Amino acid sequence: MKAVILNKNGTLEDGSAERPQPNSDEVLIRIKASGFNPIDYQMMENELERKLISSPILGRELSGIVIDKGSGVTAFNIGDEVYSGSGSMGSNGTYAEYIAVPEAIVSFKPKNISFEQAAAIPSAGLTSLQIFNRLKLNPEDKILVTGATGGVGSFLIKLLLAHNIRQIITTVGSEENRQILLKLGLKEHQIINYKEENLIQNILKANNNQPFDYAIDLVGNYMSEVTAEVLKINGTYVDVTALVTKEAHEILFNKGTLIMNISNYTYGMVKKYEYYKNSLLEIKKLIENETILPPQYKIVGALSLDTVLKAHSILKNNLTQGHKLIMKH
Repeated sequence: MKAVILNKNGTLEDGSAERPQPNSDEVLIRIKASGFNPIDYQMMENELERKLISSPILGRELSGIVIDKGSGVTAFNIGDEVYSGSGSMGSNGTYAEYIAVPEAIVSFKPKNISFEQAAAIPSAGLTSLQIFNRLKLNPEDKILVTGATGGVGSFLIKLLLAHNIRQIITTVGSEENRQILLKLGLKEHQIINYKEENLIQNILKANNNQPFDYAIDLVGNYMSEVTAEVLKINGTYVDVTALVTKEAHEILFNKGTLIMNISNYTYGMVKKYEYYKNSLLEIKKLIENETILPPQYKIVGALSLDTVLKAHSILKNNLTQGHKLIMKH
């Protein structure tokens, strides 16, 4: 099968691989579309991330059609339209024509959306839903979301608004991104440009000069310090990036902050596969009954090295403009 492969020198190339055979508990999926995530290029740059790869083919989320299944598979039939976050749990990554994955991590695709829209959901959707479910927020809670127009941010904003959680302040870095949040339903005063001076004062002022109960940091590094400063004593800092600086850590510690780490990866490590299936089924229901809309997406190209390199470059340079990048297979 055709695939984009990470070679021994740590660079990508157009290549081919054996078409996988499904194990007894797996389905074989012909991939129709796959999504790009920052972790895809981070795996090429970072030793730690690279240890998580089980195959030289990158890519972690997909939509497609079941074309074969193992003898123990009961939930799916040949021809079913599905979507899945594969992480490192499949036979290979999603920059390929086919993938075999445990049936326990797969969900039926929402009926009312395309394969491209479905492929845009798993990574950001699972992360956002985990944040939302673990926080158990109330309408009166005051929440800061940094980097709110990325995949996780925009999905999370949709979830919050759909559940009537509206006391949200967000940070963005461009006019395009401000417009994205206005379209999602936020008001002018809820959106702060992090490039303007007096960022900390601007964020607090937007929240009636009150510190925040919760901060969901989707940026890390310098923003983790800003976020730590505006949290209240005993507030909750949600870490999605693992990029908290030493300075931010000190502030968070001194404030007695509860730090909530968000990781989808852990469920795969302990083989708690039902987490993936159940979360995707919950998202499927929310999209089918139109509680939330699927992500905005942009097709970068067809399955090829060229498409992958282009997508990685757009991600690295932060030029997605609120669109999930998709490869069509």
